[in-house]
Amino acid sequence: MRIEKFVFGPVGTNCYIVINEMTSECFAVDMADCPQEFVKHIKDAGLCVKALLLTHGHFDHIMGAERFAEIFGCPVYAYEGEENILCDPVLNASATMLGQSYVFTKAEYVKADTQIETAGFQVEIIPTPGHTEGGCCYYIGEEHVLFSGDTLFHNSIGRTDLPTGSGCSKYSSISDKPKSRAFDVRIISLTSVLPTTT
Repeated sequence: MRIEKFVFGPVGTNCYIVINEMTSECFAVDMADCPQEFVKHIKDAGLCVKALLLTHGHFDHIMGAERFAEIFGCPVYAYEGEENILCDPVLNASATMLGQSYVFTKAEYVKADTQIETAGFQVEIIPTPGHTEGGCCYYIGEEHVLFSGDTLFHNSIGRTDLPTGSGCSKYSSISDKPKSRAFDVRIISLTSVLPTTT
C-alpha cells in the first residue's frame, strides 16, 4: 500500500489516494476539489481508480466528488447515516460557511460494520458520529490503517458545534470503537488544520 496526500479546497482539506502497488488500482478518501493537475497525476501514474470514500458530508470533503466520479467512472461511498448532510447545504455547511450551496446526491450508502472491497483492499466502515451524525472511519485491517476523517486529529478531535454534531456521540464513538481494534494502527486524519496523525 502507498498513500498519497493532496491538499485541496477552500479550507485546505487533506485528501488521499490509496494505491495498491501490485495492481496499480487505487481508491480516494474525501475530495474537496478535483483540479486538472490532480487528474493528470493519476492518469500519468497509470492508476485505475476504483472508488471514492467519503468520511462525512461537510462541504470541504465533498466538493470535488462529482467531478472525480465523472472523470474516473467510479462509485462514491458514504455511510448511510450521512445522507441528510450530503444532500442539505445548511447541514453540510456550504450555505453558511462557504456562502454558496453545494450538495452531492450520487453517493452509494453503506451500512455500519460492513466492508467495501476495492482496489484489492477490504475496507471496514466504522460509524463514528459526533462531528456529524453519520460520519465514519475507514479501517484497512491488513494494513493497520484507519482513515479518521474529522473524527480524530493530531492530539485532538473534530469539532462538534456544527449541525448534527454531538459531543456526547463523539465521546462515545471515540471511547468505544478503538477497544475492538489493534493498538498498532496508523491513523490518517483528514483535518485541514493539523498534520497527519501517526
